Amino acid sequence: MSKSDVVRYALVGAGGRAVMFIDPIASKYSHIAELVGLCDPNPQRLAYHQDRLAGELNYHEVALFPAEDFDRMIAETKPDVVIVTTVDGFHHEYIIRALELGCDVITEKPMTIDDEKCRAIMEAVERTGRKVRVTFNYRWTPGTTMVRRLLQEGIIGDILHVDMEYLLNTSHGADYFRRWHRDKEKSGGLMVHKSTHHFDLVNWWIDAVPETVFGMGRLAFYGRQNAEARGEKVTYDRYTGHADESDPFALMLDDDERLKAMYLDAEKHDGYRRDQNVFGEGVTIEDSMSVLVRYRTGTVLNYSLNAYLPREGYHVVFNGSKGRLEFNEVHESHIIKGQSDEELGKAMHWESRCIVQPMFATAYEVDVPTAEGGHGGGDAGLQAQIFSEAPPAEVDGRNAGHGQGAASILIGAAANRSFESGQPVRISDLCPQLGNAVKLSDLP
Repeated sequence: MSKSDVVRYALVGAGGRAVMFIDPIASKYSHIAELVGLCDPNPQRLAYHQDRLAGELNYHEVALFPAEDFDRMIAETKPDVVIVTTVDGFHHEYIIRALELGCDVITEKPMTIDDEKCRAIMEAVERTGRKVRVTFNYRWTPGTTMVRRLLQEGIIGDILHVDMEYLLNTSHGADYFRRWHRDKEKSGGLMVHKSTHHFDLVNWWIDAVPETVFGMGRLAFYGRQNAEARGEKVTYDRYTGHADESDPFALMLDDDERLKAMYLDAEKHDGYRRDQNVFGEGVTIEDSMSVLVRYRTGTVLNYSLNAYLPREGYHVVFNGSKGRLEFNEVHESHIIKGQSDEELGKAMHWESRCIVQPMFATAYEVDVPTAEGGHGGGDAGLQAQIFSEAPPAEVDGRNAGHGQGAASILIGAAANRSFESGQPVRISDLCPQLGNAVKLSDLP
């Protein structure tokens, strides 16, 4: 293979999610992909990834750049593609600038956090003619793919109504309230940062574009006010150095090698604290949310998300003109520590079940295929599609561009507006650039 065939990648945002892209480039796909630059505002995190590349990944040295030198990184390293894994609220800045500098973009979900930034990205794609891929790894798990195939085959006829309940436990759910995600200006709240996974799944499963959203949400469990209302004292603003193992919400950064290196040791450079008290001040996101979505096909979605529950997983039901399909996925463990995607996949146990109830006939169960790895095996499938020289044939519509990325985050953005106004919100009013498509598959 000639050097001209190798795709050059630069990455901005060297936090935990960067590992999903850095590791496959530096190992399995190093013959066809090359990492040429890393950019981040924190020099400690850049050094951490450089050390990993040189050590456990046995890779060559990569050029490092502070965030303010993003343009210089592009000019000097000449990437074909820029990977964006920054704090969500800054995605649009780097996506747009990379497009303007002549690069295609791969971005971690969500594509951005609100409708204004979404419109700006879509205008930049139109203006530059470059491409944006949104990495919805949940589409790539064997179970979710099987559900889409069953629905597209018409196993329950026309899909009229969908119910989806998502449960986040007090390990995974609580972690969003320790990190920058607790600030809605940075994350868009869980309606955008987390629910974009779930809204995208529904959009993709039923192949439909959302149109009208109504929602209600509140901070019901986390935050100082809720803790004190329950009679609980909040005596510290972070866990490291204050809490101990008797506190079920404690996160001890100095007990985990990766978290210590990436965050605790990096604090002196930017002041960011990865272990804020989930019952402290400064939480501006919701932890309990309910949303109704009407699609352009007429299908209605009833969705809920709660982030403080004793178990984790989701239950989704599709009600159709010829029957009903139920899909359950239970995550027995979701450990938010410093693991790699491979380690995280081994630490989690995913158990799925699919039941079909035909109209006027006996219900039956469909075996759900499984795979190992991060996100129930979804990460490996997505990575193969992105990085391999001959991606597996894609017949399930799992690749997502800027239009499909917009369709998911706009549900969350509309829900956030509905939380404030108490009124339903039309997505076409928020983002006319989405056009008049009825099917999701008609969007890029």
